[in-house]
Amino acid sequence: MKNFKLTALLLGAGLLFGLQAHAAGVGYINYGKVQENFPFAQQAIKEIDSKALEMQQFMVDKEKQYKNLDTPLKKQNFEEQTAREFKAKEDAYMKLKSTKEEQVYNKIQAATKQVLVEQKLDAILDYRVIFVGGVDISDLVIQKLKSGQF
Repeated sequence: MKNFKLTALLLGAGLLFGLQAHAAGVGYINYGKVQENFPFAQQAIKEIDSKALEMQQFMVDKEKQYKNLDTPLKKQNFEEQTAREFKAKEDAYMKLKSTKEEQVYNKIQAATKQVLVEQKLDAILDYRVIFVGGVDISDLVIQKLKSGQF
């Protein structure tokens, strides 16, 4: 009988320990909040917006030049040249935007992975997926990002 009680006690302790070890659970992150509070992301947004404004100004300048042309042939050649130039600018803009967004995402993901390990979480999900429960790690990720490690 003593062995049975001892076995039951050890089994119960093992289950309790197993549940506590697994209780770390799931974290969630508000990506938008993290991005808004991440200086590198804000700088990337400014660079992208600046490039977009540059493209708009290019078109305004070209429109003014177009109005000064006097023959249909000059206008047609100007339109073709402007279309090629704008396409090149647009391609450069899209490449910059894609590169910056990828850099921001990778830095946020790296910081999130580090928080996952430090907090001993099983997984981290987007906050919109969690209905009840979980641990909000958004502020921890923001702190990591602001620390300059990423």
